[in-house]
Parts: sequence; C-alpha cells; structure tokens
Amino acid sequence: METMEQTGNVMASEPGLARLRGDCARMAPHWVVPVEPGPAPVPPSRIHGVSVPPDSVRLIATMAEYGD
Repeated sequence: METMEQTGNVMASEPGLARLRGDCARMAPHWVVPVEPGPAPVPPSRIHGVSVPPDSVRLIATMAEYGD
C-alpha cells in the first residue's frame, strides 16, 4: 500500500508536473544567485577536436526540428 505524506500543498505520492512544481517551490529559497556574471562564452573558432559518432548523427538527423 502506498503511503501519502503531506509535503507542502502537494502529496508526496502525486506524480507528474504538480509534484515537480511543488518540489521546485520548496527548493527556490535555497537557490543562490551569483553576484557576478559567469564567464564569457568561448568563440567557436577556439573549439577544436569535437567529433560526433555516426550513430548520433543519424539519430539527430531523423528527429523533428523541435525534438521527438
């Protein structure tokens, strides 16, 4: 038998988006915002040696533009 434990406004046994939103709402006060911005992105001209396996290329090529 599944036990139902109250955690905020959402029951712990509740699946899906409602539970995820409840978990996020409880964690929000613990998230720290950095004081200064992160490092600048690396320009593509400095990225060398990246290889993609052929199986991965085929997988991505068969997916819809916005994912499957």
